[in-house]
Amino acid sequence: MNRHTCLMLFLLLSITAAVLLGCDSPGRGRPPKADAVSVLIPTKGNTAAGVVTFSRAKGGVRVVAEVTGLSTGAHAIHIHEFGDCRSSDGSSAGEHFNPDNQPHGAPDAQERHVGDLGNLQADKNGAASLDIIDPLLALEGEHSIIGRSVVVHAQEDDFTTQPHGAAGGRLACGTIGLARQ
Repeated sequence: MNRHTCLMLFLLLSITAAVLLGCDSPGRGRPPKADAVSVLIPTKGNTAAGVVTFSRAKGGVRVVAEVTGLSTGAHAIHIHEFGDCRSSDGSSAGEHFNPDNQPHGAPDAQERHVGDLGNLQADKNGAASLDIIDPLLALEGEHSIIGRSVVVHAQEDDFTTQPHGAAGGRLACGTIGLARQ
């Protein structure tokens, strides 16, 4: 990594930490205290970046994502099997997280990868958000997402094409780690 990239990464992580740790009081528009967090870093040649938080909720895990630097339109978002985002194209994150060996599908499908979260819809400014409760994700056990990664893709997930939903290249990748409590 060159010096400029390291500095930009340091600044992004510092700003993200300040936002996540400095706004504890409820009622300020902040999601519930996160149990896990992923800071999305752009892959080579891309500008997508953001933060995804995960918190325990009735019925599963609440996923709250805020992503910027996207082209207008839909972009797939998935949990991938490895927390390794070191490769310049995000390929080191591996495939979709699929511990039950299911086909790819929509987030509400009976059969789907655990990591299939659906699509983000980016506005004209390239910003997108997601706030869902996913019944298959877990923060411990066989479906634990801790140590895995979040990947935002270049294309919309069509929910049918196997094994990836025709989601295209990887715009951003972030390892999922425990959040500071």
